[in-house]
Amino acid sequence: MITLIKNARLVNEGKITAGDVLIKDKFIEKMASSISHPHAVISDAGGRFLLPGLIDDQVHFREPGLTHKATIYTESRAAAAGGITSFMEMPNTIPPVFTQSLLEEKYAIASRSSWVNYSFFMGASNDNLEEAMKTDLKKVCGLKIFMGSSTGNLLVDNTLVLEKFFSRFPGLIATHCEDEETILNNLEIFKQQYGDDIPIAAHPKIRSAEACYKSSSNAVALAKKYGTKLNVLHISAAKELELFEHDIPLEKKKITAEVCLHHLWFCDEDYAALGTLLKWNPSVKTAADREALWKGLLQNQLDLIATDHAPHTKEEKNNPYLKAPSGGPLAQHSLAALLECFHNKKISLEKIVEKACHNPAVIYKIDRRGFLREGYFADLVLADLNAPWTVSEENILSKCLWSPFNGTTFRSKVQRTWVSGKLVYENGQLLEGQGERLAFL
Repeated sequence: MITLIKNARLVNEGKITAGDVLIKDKFIEKMASSISHPHAVISDAGGRFLLPGLIDDQVHFREPGLTHKATIYTESRAAAAGGITSFMEMPNTIPPVFTQSLLEEKYAIASRSSWVNYSFFMGASNDNLEEAMKTDLKKVCGLKIFMGSSTGNLLVDNTLVLEKFFSRFPGLIATHCEDEETILNNLEIFKQQYGDDIPIAAHPKIRSAEACYKSSSNAVALAKKYGTKLNVLHISAAKELELFEHDIPLEKKKITAEVCLHHLWFCDEDYAALGTLLKWNPSVKTAADREALWKGLLQNQLDLIATDHAPHTKEEKNNPYLKAPSGGPLAQHSLAALLECFHNKKISLEKIVEKACHNPAVIYKIDRRGFLREGYFADLVLADLNAPWTVSEENILSKCLWSPFNGTTFRSKVQRTWVSGKLVYENGQLLEGQGERLAFL
């Protein structure tokens, strides 16, 4: 199939240019100021902005084992509607992904049901080092280590085991960094004060900036000691920024850092209105932390933007603080929220594309995605920056049917999404989609 996108404003590699894009089968065939083709299906962009599809390096799609919350099918559809054309999913499913056979089972599910492109992290435990070493780095995005028990039994708390992973694993290691001992000590203080009725406002004091810094600094120290390729996920505290360099090109960084949408959008003042819907690990912290994260993002201490999309049912989230799970759905609204930040002059369109499209592709060495380039896969998003809409249960696509953005009016909207050259979403309608397994260089 041949598709010709006409009259677009291309946001790519630090520039915005007017032009056309010719897609042949899965790939971008040609980019130029004006293109004609006698057999192409014309898609008129009408002067709207054409971006590379977003690459989300941290999602939790809950399959297998937790499909009452979400499935790869439901959440990949939400991702497509939100302009995300590739995702990397975490190993904290049931059972946890501690073996190569369990990893391949997830790939098999995605091959049948994912609307967008996919990869899955191998999970680390205290006793699966040799199994992790079998990971095919041409086909798998990396190894995930929970250096803080955010969920399940994936906490790797054995110092000798961490040393072995950081010294021996040849690919990228992604870490969740919160110090477990610090968190438990903080929790005990609040239990003594409140019993089991701890207020949600205590969450950022329990899962504190100190807990994050102690763990992330440990990860960075291990990576520097062994020359490990490390990506520290969901940085949430101002103090953590000092751990990351900003004055060297991304291609030369061995240690990178991710920031998530909710840490850029919300702060502790929002707990009063949202309650446990805003409960994430690491916690949403102060307004000062949020402003520091924005500064770190724009100054390149933080290298990429992700969602940490992690649905739970409304019934689960509406439990008291100690029983409410952490996480929430964000994939469908990530680009709309980032474009709202553009409207509010927090970030440029070029920087959004750099952090949410280009940089994930560079950091993970993804084959021919993340850029608008001839010969690259045609993963594309057309965004209308003047199309207000309001988030409601009626238009939420995640299986959980809620969002921390419920009731929010965004000024921008994803109009069309292409995955490997195929139009999968248009004007609020999901068409038909089947993503591909990501390959790595």
